[in-house]
Formats: sequence, C-alpha cells, structure tokens
Amino acid sequence: MDWHNDFAPLQLASNDVLPQLAIAPLNSWAAITMVGEDKKSYLQGQVTCDVVKLEPHLSTFGAHCDAKGKVWSVFRLFHHNGGYAMFQPSAVIEKELAEIKKYAVFSKVDIKQADEIALGVMGEKATELVDTLSTLSGDVRPIDGGTAVKIDHQRWLLLVTQEAAQHIVASSQADKVDETLWTLLDIQAGLPILTAEQQNEHIPQALNVQALAGISFTKGCYTGQETVARAKYRGINKRALFIIKGEAQQEIAANAELERAVGENWRSAGQLLAHYRYSDNHALALVVLPNNLEEDTQLRLKDQTQSQWTFASLPYSLEDND
Repeated sequence: MDWHNDFAPLQLASNDVLPQLAIAPLNSWAAITMVGEDKKSYLQGQVTCDVVKLEPHLSTFGAHCDAKGKVWSVFRLFHHNGGYAMFQPSAVIEKELAEIKKYAVFSKVDIKQADEIALGVMGEKATELVDTLSTLSGDVRPIDGGTAVKIDHQRWLLLVTQEAAQHIVASSQADKVDETLWTLLDIQAGLPILTAEQQNEHIPQALNVQALAGISFTKGCYTGQETVARAKYRGINKRALFIIKGEAQQEIAANAELERAVGENWRSAGQLLAHYRYSDNHALALVVLPNNLEEDTQLRLKDQTQSQWTFASLPYSLEDND
C-alpha cells in the first residue's frame, strides 16, 4: 500500500493549534466484525454494553471480560455492513478474537478480524468532510465502502475498503499525518487504549469504561458481570484511568514504567497505556493508578528519573451518581 507513505508525523509543540483538517491511517487499530442471525443475542451475552439498545445511528464503548471480570478488550461498538464492528487496538485482537469466538460454535454468527482500512479524520472541519461522503446526519453513517463513526466534535473514524480509503485520501485537502495525532486526541479525551501487556489485568471500572457509558447495569447476564456489579455496588474497585502530564527529554518507551513518590522513596505505579511527546518535550500519557492518590502526588518515569509528572484533568467525572 504505497499510498501509506504519504503520511508523516506532525511536529506539534504543546501550545500549537491543531490543523483544521487532518487525516491519518490508523495502522495500530483494527476491528472485529460480527454478522449472522444470532449476532445481537450472542454479543449481548458477552460484553458490558447494551447491544440490544444500540441504535444504528449511534456507537458505544464496551468491554469484553473473562469470567473473573478482567478485561480482554475495550472497544467502540457500532453497526457496520449489516452487522457489528468492535474497533480496538490491533495489539489486543489476537487474544480477544479467540476469546469472543469461544462459544460462537453454538450460535449462528460469523466473527472475524476485518480486513478494512481505518482512517482517522481530525480537526474542526472533520464533519464537513464526512458530510461530503454521506447525506445522513447520525453519529454512525453508512458511506461508500464502509462506515463513518463520530468520535467527538473534531474527530471521525472511517472503517472502509482499501479502494474507498485511497479515494477519500486522494480527493481530500486534509493534511496527511500519522496516527500519533489520533493518539494525542484519545489521551486528551481520557479514552482507554488497552495494550497487549495489560490484557486480563484490569476490571472495566479501572479503565473508566463506566464513566464513558460503556457498562449497562440493567441489561442482564454477560461474562464477568458479577465482578463488574460488585465493583459498583460494593465499592471494591480501587483503580482508575488517569491522564498525566510532564516532561520527557528523550523518547518515551512503549509500556514505560511510572513511579510515584512515597515519602522519600519511589515505588512502581504502573505501565503507561499510551503517551504523546510534543516537540518541546512536554508530554501526556494514560495510566491506570490507585484511585485514592492525592492530586499532588509526585510521579516520574523510571528510566527518566529527572522527569516530573503530575495529574491532568479528566474531561469527564469518575463519580458514581446513579
């Protein structure tokens, strides 16, 4: 796919304004698709979100857990090509696909990894571009070659065939950037990005899935439900996903280890789920931490001990109001 070579990292300082319109191939993301007569009932019994109530023009977050409530995958679910698509980091797909298919032999459902291209459309003119691809007005829209899904006011996901992707890129006046800009916007939005290293480590609430309306507590049984319910009604969850900000004088390694100050000592706090380093060495990251840490807790990267990191504000509340 030579056309992928047209995309380059955006050199962005922490105080720079984002492009009005940018497009990127989301190479580290993929989708699991599900079609067949029993697709809705099968998926309803597997995941935390309410599949039955998902309208065709909307998307939802959700998680798929093991029997103990530990998360195999956090995904965005939407209607796609007569079935469903579960959009998630490609690094978790292999294990997740095996787990989500485990009981499919008993149902009329076909589950596989999609071979389509994921494009991220970003910027204040993102919706204008999508409007040229569809006459519909919903947050999920069928388009030629696939589906357009609204992420927020400045972002759309396009899950389309390679031919459609090439046409959209060629006909667009958008800046062609790589997917690190999409990662930055995910971090700023506090959206969980699960890594293969942290599969089967956290319950959904530790990844803020409930705060993103990705857990239904009224839908009935699904795999891992007992643990997820106890975390809500008995308060057993002690962790949450946080945005942190700091400085990094050198590149940040994937799965970098974070430490927190305990008195005069430093203790391991967890591995970063995702990070973005600006050209002026400021940085943002996502990490799962104990949810009772003080806001002024000192943080640092284990392999950059001179770095200083602090908590940044989440754009949503972690308070349980229902």
